[in-house]
Amino acid sequence: MMSLTSRFKVKRRDGLLLAVFYAVVGALQIIILAFSSSTSIPPHVGALAILSFIAAYGLFKTKRWSTWLVIALFFPQLVFGVVSLYASIALYSLFPEVGVLLLNIALAMFIALSFISFIYVAVKRKTFE
Repeated sequence: MMSLTSRFKVKRRDGLLLAVFYAVVGALQIIILAFSSSTSIPPHVGALAILSFIAAYGLFKTKRWSTWLVIALFFPQLVFGVVSLYASIALYSLFPEVGVLLLNIALAMFIALSFISFIYVAVKRKTFE
């Protein structure tokens, strides 16, 4: 049975994991954009989704610019996650129904994983280039 890294001809397994993370984040942001009401469509979510897909491609193909894109993308992603989590908690209280509670947990995991990926890429940026 072929491993995932050999099937996709990936040089770095950690780069593949980071690429999958950013691809999933980009896809979820497109879903958020699709389910937003037409009066309050947040255009920055679309921009973050496109940048996440570009970062996923760069990490997958181990492009030199991908490390700097991940580092630069961390700050707007962090603001998006923290503001969304704060708004959800303020609007629905801390222990709402199950759906909103799962959303809050997912946002907290997104913030944590974004922070971890930022630190990892910043520390290992020489090996990604």
